[in-house]
Amino acid sequence: MGGGIKEWPEDERPREKLVRRGAGILTDAELLALIIRTGDSVTKHSAIDLGRALLQRFGDLRTLAGTTAAELCAVKGMGTAKAASIKAALEIASRINTDRFLVCSDRFTSPEQIYNHYHFALRDRRKEYFLALLLDGKNRIIREVQVSEGSLNQSIVHPREVFNPAVRESAAAVILVHNHPTGDPAPSREDLEITRRLREAGDLMGIKVLDHIIVGDGRFTSFVSQGLL
Repeated sequence: MGGGIKEWPEDERPREKLVRRGAGILTDAELLALIIRTGDSVTKHSAIDLGRALLQRFGDLRTLAGTTAAELCAVKGMGTAKAASIKAALEIASRINTDRFLVCSDRFTSPEQIYNHYHFALRDRRKEYFLALLLDGKNRIIREVQVSEGSLNQSIVHPREVFNPAVRESAAAVILVHNHPTGDPAPSREDLEITRRLREAGDLMGIKVLDHIIVGDGRFTSFVSQGLL
C-alpha cells in the first residue's frame, strides 16, 4: 500500500487498528511503524515501509532485538532517533520478561530459576557476557555484577573481578552466569578452566561458588547438575 499512512483508510492505519481491535491484530511491520512513528521524507517511504525494510534486512523481531543502533541506522530511511526508539522498545520487552523471574532478596533455589531469569536477556547477545550473582548466607541474592563482555579468557575473567565485589558486599557465595552466542550451552575447555580457577579462589577466600550456569538458546547447562563443580 503506497502513500503516507495518513492517506490510508482509517481502519487500515496501525494506530487506529490497535485502538479498535487490540495490539495482537497488528503485524510485526505495523508494530514497528508505531514505534518509528514517521516515514522518510527523502525516499517517501512510510513508517510501515521502514518496518518492512527492517524485517526484510534482519528477518524477525528477535533478530532485530540483537542488532546495534548503528546497524539499524544502516537501513535507508532510518536515523538515530528512530533506531533509538526501536532499541528502547525492544529493551523494555526484554526487561519485562527478565524482571518477573528474579529480584534482589529472592532466595536461590535451582539453576532453572537463574536460567528463566536470564535467557530472554542473554540468548540473542552476539557477545559473551559473564555475570556473578552475589548471595548472602541464606542464599538470597544481594546483587548482580557484570564481570566481562566479550569472548571468555582467563585475562578478562579474573578472580579479583568476581570476588572484590563479593568481599565488599560481604557475600557468602556466588553464582556464575554467562551466555553462548552460538546457542549451544555445552561448556568449552575455557569454561571449565575458568570455573576451576574461580572455585579455587573462592575456597581460599571462604566464598563458595554455588554453580556456573551457561545460557543458550532454549537450553542451559548447570555445572552442578552435570557434576562439573
